[in-house]
Amino acid sequence: MLVRRASDLQWRDVTPEPLYLRRREFLATVPLALGAVGAALSGDETLAQGSGQKLEAAKSQYSTTEMPTPFKDVTTYNNFYEFGTDKGDPAQNAHTLRPRPWTVTIDGAVTRGGKFAIDDLVKPYKLEERIYRHRCVEGWSIVVPWIGFPLGDLVKAVEPTEKARFIEFTTLMDMAQMPGVRSPVLDWPYTEGLRLDEAKNPLAILCVGLYGQVLPNQNGAPLRLVVPWKYGFKSIKSIVRIRFVERQPATAWNKSAPNEYGFYSNVNPNVDHPRWSQAKERRLGEFSKRPTLMFNGYGDQVASMYTGMDLKKYY
Repeated sequence: MLVRRASDLQWRDVTPEPLYLRRREFLATVPLALGAVGAALSGDETLAQGSGQKLEAAKSQYSTTEMPTPFKDVTTYNNFYEFGTDKGDPAQNAHTLRPRPWTVTIDGAVTRGGKFAIDDLVKPYKLEERIYRHRCVEGWSIVVPWIGFPLGDLVKAVEPTEKARFIEFTTLMDMAQMPGVRSPVLDWPYTEGLRLDEAKNPLAILCVGLYGQVLPNQNGAPLRLVVPWKYGFKSIKSIVRIRFVERQPATAWNKSAPNEYGFYSNVNPNVDHPRWSQAKERRLGEFSKRPTLMFNGYGDQVASMYTGMDLKKYY
């Protein structure tokens, strides 16, 4: 029997999504299923989840050649505390999110800020599909074909002033749509931040879709950040505000546990989390662990931004 290595696999080797979904539907009917997917949705709620709503995008030169994680795993195993703290909670609970109408406020140290309807915000930019590796701080990893556009293009368009050195991102906080914000597990609303040069790096994208379709609610609809060289919690979901600031912004997880979650949070196998090692990771769907790569394998594109920095101090 010929056993192919992961490095030999190409995108064409991926099981077609409809066949994969039918297989998992069968498994969901037996006790050995990995977990309930949640109540079936219909009508507008189905569209809100992104199911079946296709999204066209050009292929990107920045994509990895690694085999993507199956669609079902990417959309049912999530961290999105606004919908619950268990990995399966967002897929079950995020149908309450209403991604249309949606506005994003861009303000702070910019010349061309304002409040933009989501479709007007995205329209000027060419969408690309980028297959990125992702590493969660908890030790698991995935490979996702995202659809989006470079964050740097938006940064250029809004014309930051000379005072802009960082960008602060804010997630929607709405108790009616997001049951998880009723819990004090974090200081809501969820916030994240990047240094301006990080935001301009070609790898950083604003994402509106995945796997060829509109971004599902549980994955951060209708607009999320994707920063593949950083741990997953930096890729903030369901963005409603993008603010350009002079000082390093406070971020949700850094406020909650500053000794565990630094502002930079670059993937680094040499800097352990206080409660576990970061030297290895487990790809969803695989049994054995693999070594964690510095900057998640994107060092050639991003390492120069941190030249001379003590990455243990600025973790």
